[in-house]
Amino acid sequence: MPTLTHFDASGQAHMVDVGHKAETRRVAVATGHITMQPATYALLQSGTSKKGDVIGIARIAAIQGSKRTADLIPLCHPLALSRVAVDFSADDAASRLHITVTAETVGRTGVEMEALSAVMAGLLTVYDMLKAVDRGMEIAGVRLLEKQGGKSGHWHAGENDHLGT
Repeated sequence: MPTLTHFDASGQAHMVDVGHKAETRRVAVATGHITMQPATYALLQSGTSKKGDVIGIARIAAIQGSKRTADLIPLCHPLALSRVAVDFSADDAASRLHITVTAETVGRTGVEMEALSAVMAGLLTVYDMLKAVDRGMEIAGVRLLEKQGGKSGHWHAGENDHLGT
């Protein structure tokens, strides 16, 4: 059975020692979505929110969120990110906005937390900017889709994970 790496032999929390690991290219892709009332979704799509370009600002927030992950998650290593790509897609039928973030670095530890933090920062920014008209928006489906690099190699969400594809 795998062990939890953020605890030492006596059960105390610690930052994992990655000094012995080789530097490799690390990539993580994460996703999530926010669902809202159709009228809120129409406002988002029209770009006429009183607060401005919601998606553009959420994109910047996602990038900033990825860069601040070590400040938010206590045992994460600060990473020098080499790339953060943020993509949004619309689901008109469900009044839902999807976000997908790809985070990359060359380093000794993965970027999964940076990709996930970016997704949450982007979605929370959408919520913040639209909450005046819809406090019932729902953020859901936040998850890792893929990770590459390091000793554990390439992992892709699929049939063997608990949520499927």
